Amino acid sequence: MDSNLHSPARQLIELRMAHADLDDAIDRLGGVVPSNELLLRRLKKRRLALRDQIARLERSTVPQEPA
Repeated sequence: MDSNLHSPARQLIELRMAHADLDDAIDRLGGVVPSNELLLRRLKKRRLALRDQIARLERSTVPQEPA
């Protein structure tokens, strides 16, 4: 059962949830007229890093087709 907590599928779910949470936070912060630009840039950078992690994990779990 513990192995399921650290499985690639579980990691993908958690990363996608974190990415969605950041999307929501960025949308809400971007809607505020006097927004905090530094915070917004940091959130966007973190969201991009999560997207990269998701892509790497997806590539590692999908079986490669023979050439």
